[in-house]
Amino acid sequence: MSEMVQFKRPDGKTCPGYLATPKTGSGAPGFVCIQEYWGLNDQIKKTADRLAEAGYRALVPDLYRGKLAKASDEASHMMANLNFPDAAEQDIRGAVQYLKQSSKKVAAGGFCMGGALTILAAVRVPEMDAGACFYGLPDLPVAELKKIKIPLICHFANQDAWITPAKVNDFEAALKQSKSRPEVYDAASTKLAWDRTLKFLKSALA
Repeated sequence: MSEMVQFKRPDGKTCPGYLATPKTGSGAPGFVCIQEYWGLNDQIKKTADRLAEAGYRALVPDLYRGKLAKASDEASHMMANLNFPDAAEQDIRGAVQYLKQSSKKVAAGGFCMGGALTILAAVRVPEMDAGACFYGLPDLPVAELKKIKIPLICHFANQDAWITPAKVNDFEAALKQSKSRPEVYDAASTKLAWDRTLKFLKSALA
């Protein structure tokens, strides 16, 4: 079952979101699914639906408040205008808190821009129990990354002009100085990354 919901942010404002609920109901573990730079589009809704099919309550916060990008330059502009700290500390944290009203444990994860926000949320959202990052990194100093205490699974490509292998190596080195338990990154196929993520979530949210 899926529906649009409104949930409260820590500051008392509201954020809309797409909620996909599994057959097991409201007690299932939660997953805050963070959008790419396109917005809350059909693709990210289908990802939430797949997570629900796998047994998770999946909530996608609408960070753009209804706006959708049709072309990459428009998406880049919308991403550039997004307040990342506010998105992490208010929208994403509010989504985690909303799910935690009935889910014992909640992870967050996302793709590209959503991957970067996943790492930022791992630093800034204390209620988050695990994170799954797909090819995205925030511009954070090592001192911030060292604050991460939750388990993470991160997927990156070997050939990427934006998130280069060198950046990934630096990120991995920073995580090793933190209290998080990072899983290995890999240039694996979509299916392998998905299967690994579900296996990781089953363990991290047990």
